[in-house]
Amino acid sequence: MAEHASREITQRELRNDSGAIMRGVERGESFTITRNGTPIGRLIPLRRRTYVPRAEVMAAFATAPMVDPVKFRSDIDDAFAQDPFDREW
Repeated sequence: MAEHASREITQRELRNDSGAIMRGVERGESFTITRNGTPIGRLIPLRRRTYVPRAEVMAAFATAPMVDPVKFRSDIDDAFAQDPFDREW
């Protein structure tokens, strides 16, 4: 997913065009807010909602390796049983 470049806007633009700016944030855009030419803050989206078509998901799973659920569970249990501080660096 491509990241939108941050657009620089003035404090006045934020006040006067807040509706359009908020719609931009909802679309994934981010903004750097300036006052007297000095950047003072960033307005960024908190999360992005992305729809992935079912056919695309199924195609990705079709080529994924098979997972043995018993071995997978055992590997997870073994990983958690290890002391994270008992490692040689």
